[in-house]
Amino acid sequence: MKLDVQTLSAKKAGSVELPDAVFALEPRADILHRMVNYQLAKRRAGTHKTKGRSEIAGTTKKMYKQKGTGGARHGNKKVPQFRGGGKAFGPVVRDHAHGLTKKVRALALKHALSAKAQAGDLVVLEDAKLAEPKTKTLKDAFAKLSLTNTLVIDGVELDENFALAARNMPDTDLLPVQGINVYDVLRRDTLVLTKSALEALEARFA
Repeated sequence: MKLDVQTLSAKKAGSVELPDAVFALEPRADILHRMVNYQLAKRRAGTHKTKGRSEIAGTTKKMYKQKGTGGARHGNKKVPQFRGGGKAFGPVVRDHAHGLTKKVRALALKHALSAKAQAGDLVVLEDAKLAEPKTKTLKDAFAKLSLTNTLVIDGVELDENFALAARNMPDTDLLPVQGINVYDVLRRDTLVLTKSALEALEARFA
């Protein structure tokens, strides 16, 4: 697959050949779904917690006599039946992460990249650099390229001026190539790869 390389001023700067092994797969929803679930489960804090009856401070003295009251028999006010008692089977602090093999994770990223390429939502930029950290300059450049809801993947080192300008744009994410992931690729409408990011991805999947 061949794509034109664009500049921030919306001019053509040559073309690149995208490797079919990474950008021409038939996207599988089940693999993408597994990967997104894996990522979202891994980021959960898991700090939810309620107290059980063993953790409640209170007396265990029998509330009232066993017989003759006409009510149910009770011996402890810390049980879940009473207000202020412990929670039965409540949430506990735990890790929600689950396993996913390295091969499936790598395949999921290829499928996400292929999905963007086949949908026509992939743009290749010559570079992601600005002379000064001006958000207005970047917004104008994106308007020329018809980019609204965008994930920009740059090389190993991000340009500081570009990063400062992009962080004020709510619908724009910027990541170095080592931070590319399936969830962020899918959650934005358009994926923008710089030439250096493309080279790094080709080397990664070679």
